Amino acid sequence: MRVLGVDPGLTRCGIGVVDGAIGQPLAFVAAGVVRTPAEEELPRRLLGIEQGLEEWLDTYRPTAVAVERVFAQHNLSTVMGTAQAAAVAMTCAARRELPVALHTPSEVKAAISGSGRADKTQVGGMVTRLLRLDGPPRPADAADAVALAICHIWRGGAHARVAKAQEEFARKVESARAARHYGQGRHK
Repeated sequence: MRVLGVDPGLTRCGIGVVDGAIGQPLAFVAAGVVRTPAEEELPRRLLGIEQGLEEWLDTYRPTAVAVERVFAQHNLSTVMGTAQAAAVAMTCAARRELPVALHTPSEVKAAISGSGRADKTQVGGMVTRLLRLDGPPRPADAADAVALAICHIWRGGAHARVAKAQEEFARKVESARAARHYGQGRHK
């Protein structure tokens, strides 16, 4: 599975790409940021994020996209910008029919470090160790995006398998019901 992680933001939108599967070693692919100038109007900034994300999607061709779930912060304008950048990321993925998962910051921290209260330094250190890098991806937004991708591989992959098993079970139950119904109708 190749996951593109997105740490949404208007000024710096972190992006990280990781290959891996549960029980197999992870492989770092790339990390960076899409930047937009703070002085530009919002529509132009969102367009810049969209264009940058499309380039990453074209270049790295992920099989899934993991986006940080926006949570309420003290600064309303910051949370609004973050939510808008997250929506752009989800739209880009949906356009390509890629599955999208949202993970909260505490879920990511817990998946990477074992503690939902880990700080950025701890998360960066674990990303470095898990991917056998010389140091955490820079800037911190890129490291956060890589952590999102790792979280999704470990958590999202398991969720996807459970969902697939549930769908298969539901199909079998429905087939059994249909067979019983069909069998009852033939004997009348």
